[in-house]
Amino acid sequence: MCDRLMNCVCEGRGVRIPARFNGPPGSGNGGWCAGLFATAAGARIGGPPVQVTLRVPPPLDTALLLDGGSVRAGDVLVAEVTEAGDTGVPVPPVPLAEATAAARDYPGFVTHPFPGCFVCGPDRAPGDGLRIFPGPLPGDRTAAPWTVPDDVTAETMWAALDCPGGWTAIGTAGRPFVLGRITATVAALPAPGAGCVVAGALAGVNGRKATVDSSVYGPDGRHLAQARATWLALVQ
Repeated sequence: MCDRLMNCVCEGRGVRIPARFNGPPGSGNGGWCAGLFATAAGARIGGPPVQVTLRVPPPLDTALLLDGGSVRAGDVLVAEVTEAGDTGVPVPPVPLAEATAAARDYPGFVTHPFPGCFVCGPDRAPGDGLRIFPGPLPGDRTAAPWTVPDDVTAETMWAALDCPGGWTAIGTAGRPFVLGRITATVAALPAPGAGCVVAGALAGVNGRKATVDSSVYGPDGRHLAQARATWLALVQ
């Protein structure tokens, strides 16, 4: 287990989310945490899809126990991990130049609910956060360029799939959303330093729930990872 969970502190069958991988203040980035839980449960690169449902905001620097498909912090159910098949529809690839242009209009540069987010927070320094800034495209889509970090792992890929999909909902509804459930598969890891493109698309909205798709493409256009997620609008 420890070889796969490079970014966590392993405690027997337990995992811990380091504070670096936050989303909203005081809790983990949903995509990174889902990738951590999925990997701990046996998900592998090139393997079948895995679904992770977040029941509460994942706590940082807290001992978590993976027992069967349940992730718990003491008596609190944090997440559930299951095998699943629906990773949605691949978002069409976007040329790097188009993604770069879209990112200049990233709404999070103006107003961001969680500016310190590990994935899409503009307050994170290069080399600390992923700094994926999904800008709007026609058809309720987003796209962003992404320079892959040196320590890329499966968890990194799940994180990269997270926010570009979520911003299709945030940008459309104009209010904060957080990840509730994500089903993802990672075909391959890109090379450190590679220039990838991450694309998101809004599949539908039903009340407070938004269904989104996201895809990661390598520099050669290869489809590296895919996810379908449910995001929940925060009650204001």
